[in-house]
Amino acid sequence: MRSDMTRKDSAMYYAIMIVLFVFCSIVFYVQTHYQHTSAIRPEDDYKGKIPQLHSSEDRDDDGVDDQLDILNGALAYVSTHPKYKSRYYENGYPDDNYGVCTDVVAYALKYAGYDLQVLVDADIRVHPQDYMVAEPDANIDFRRVRNLNIFFSHTAVALTTDVSEIEAWQGGDIVIFERHIGIVSDRRNKNGVPYIIHHNDPWQMAYEQDILEKRTDIVGHYRISK
Repeated sequence: MRSDMTRKDSAMYYAIMIVLFVFCSIVFYVQTHYQHTSAIRPEDDYKGKIPQLHSSEDRDDDGVDDQLDILNGALAYVSTHPKYKSRYYENGYPDDNYGVCTDVVAYALKYAGYDLQVLVDADIRVHPQDYMVAEPDANIDFRRVRNLNIFFSHTAVALTTDVSEIEAWQGGDIVIFERHIGIVSDRRNKNGVPYIIHHNDPWQMAYEQDILEKRTDIVGHYRISK
């Protein structure tokens, strides 16, 4: 009897392992081949009028102010339909149509003339005690949410994290959550709270979403220039 039970237990174990292997294989394949996150922009549902803020700075001298450049850069990046996957790149910036949440911000700022890879690395070396990075690595440090929160607290304009102050949230702002980051959209929900342009996970249905009111983990809201 014990021998029969042992064989049944072994058969059940191997069956479970095979099912798990097949499931994980399917998930991996879907993540790497069939992510169809939509870059179609949502409608602006707010009936009021909050003018888009424009910065007095134009870092890349392209005739478009930083605030609008950052917004346009985020939209341009997600329009390429990047797939979600975290990996290390020898040149820092992903170049294979994969990426994570921090890449939305990095490419948005690069579009405006700010190279986060260079800027964050320089700030880490000036303020190592704030970052507590044992060995700085310019290729990855600027792609970590925690580091970006510290960097922006040093270099950007800190703004309210109260989402009810809707006029204080402007397209092109940067919002940081405990483990996530995104760019504030210029389109809003019916309450006037802006959508967020972000890349959260492989299962995300759209890159521009109404999530700000639903989050309870906002730790930072920044603007690059006045």
